[in-house]
Amino acid sequence: MCLGAIYWARLDRVWFACTRDDARAAGFDDSFIYDEIPRDPAQRAIPASQAHRERGLDAFREWSRAEGRILY
Repeated sequence: MCLGAIYWARLDRVWFACTRDDARAAGFDDSFIYDEIPRDPAQRAIPASQAHRERGLDAFREWSRAEGRILY
C-alpha cells in the first residue's frame, strides 16, 4: 500500500511481516523505487509530465468549498 494512502486513510497502525531487505533477498528488489522518489518527475525512469493544471485545481477548489470535509 502506498505510504500516502496509509496516512490519508488515517490508520492507527500498520503491521508488516517482512522488510524491504527481506523482499530484496527473495528477489523483489524495489530499491529503485526509493531512488526514483527524490528525482525530478521528468528525470525518472518513467518520465512524468504535468498537464492541465488549472483543470486539475478545479477539484481542489471545489473540495475547499465543501461543507463537512475532513482536513488532511
